[in-house]
Amino acid sequence: MKTRSGKNTDSVSPSGTQENNEKSMNRTFYVVFVSLILDLLAFTVILPLLPSLLEYYSVNDQSGVYASLQNSVSFFRELVGAPDTPRWNSVLFGGLIGSLFSMLQFLTAPIIGAASDVFGRRPLMLICLVGIALSYVLWALSSNFLIFVIARIVGGISKGNVSLCTALITDVSTPQKRGKGMALIGIAFSIGFVFGPTIGAAFSRMARDQEKVFYVMPALYALVLSVADILFVYLFMKETLPVEKRMKSKNLLSHCAEYINPLSLFKFSSVQRLSSNDSKQVQSIGAIYFIYLFIYSGLEFTLPFLMHNRFDYSSMQQGKMFFYIGTVMALVQGGYTRRIPSGKESKAAASGVIILIPAFLLMAVATNTLLMYLSLTMFSFASATVVPCMTTLISTYGGDDEKGTIMGIFRSLGALARAIGPVLASTVYWCFGAHVCYVLGGISLLMPLIHLRGLSRKAQKHQ
Repeated sequence: MKTRSGKNTDSVSPSGTQENNEKSMNRTFYVVFVSLILDLLAFTVILPLLPSLLEYYSVNDQSGVYASLQNSVSFFRELVGAPDTPRWNSVLFGGLIGSLFSMLQFLTAPIIGAASDVFGRRPLMLICLVGIALSYVLWALSSNFLIFVIARIVGGISKGNVSLCTALITDVSTPQKRGKGMALIGIAFSIGFVFGPTIGAAFSRMARDQEKVFYVMPALYALVLSVADILFVYLFMKETLPVEKRMKSKNLLSHCAEYINPLSLFKFSSVQRLSSNDSKQVQSIGAIYFIYLFIYSGLEFTLPFLMHNRFDYSSMQQGKMFFYIGTVMALVQGGYTRRIPSGKESKAAASGVIILIPAFLLMAVATNTLLMYLSLTMFSFASATVVPCMTTLISTYGGDDEKGTIMGIFRSLGALARAIGPVLASTVYWCFGAHVCYVLGGISLLMPLIHLRGLSRKAQKHQ
């Protein structure tokens, strides 16, 4: 029997070879896991620091860039009717920077993925990590806002390491074990987003006593982790795409326009050797993923607004809330998601969306923290299942020399959703209120749910 990638699975390898393959696979899984934790602990440290950073640059920036972007934020705030307070200005400004970061990932992820199909995963991984380290060097030197923005741009361009990690997992895993590898990636994200912001919050207290240089220490902390990640990958990560399995064409520049054209990305036009049926399936999965993340990321972004307006949550209480979400996600990914049987990914993803819909509807009407935390638990379960399952699902398509391209495009569609979803959700939230925003978001999830159930039915027919 042949898999979608063209590999023959009928022949049985000697037990010694199987054991070696199993060890090699597990080794790659845990190298990717450790690398991502190092990366994410560095990446997320800035999140609680953004308000202090923006306050610092509002007073000390001489480049004029801060004032220009602040005018854009003020225009948007006035357009949607958000309150003119330092707190919400910081949140919206942070959202603008986050959208810029996601947009850069949208532009570069397919190119990096395609380049890894030609030159191998390991060289591209090291290039990405060096770029990320350079962004932290620039952050440590960011005495004005222009340098800080350049640092974020360099970081966004270099953030192709996540899609490369999914390609690495795909290269070495069997269909039965691939879900475990994708779940480990999810667990690494949960750990990073639980502990990274906590460390960042500790650094934020330095702002009171070291106003002129408080950003240097967290930047150096992130740089140390980043350099450690480079060394770790250099020493322990082995190439998973042999030369004989790589894409032969190296004319990447001629395809760059195709890699960043949204219409081409939704069609997965750069993936040439899929059958007509597989091409339709990949396009369907990509569209579902985009719609889901567009809705999810938008409502996720408005959560701080909701918790502050309805329950008067402080920044510390917000931090505890996200710690709770991350902890539940890690437990679900470690105990449930990684054990989902091969072929059941679309059904499990649909179940996650089914749980997320009432979670958003409950958020719309919850008037006490008990109900709110019930909805956050459901939200966390969905967060821990839908994306890992869809990533596993799409990783089953394409040959060895196209996995990087497929995963890069998939990651790019998610980045595009995360770039524009928060803008629309914030507009709906401030123009029509939390009830309309969350009810509309919950109902809108019926679109990806219906398509996911269709994918699940097709998978059952082919079993």
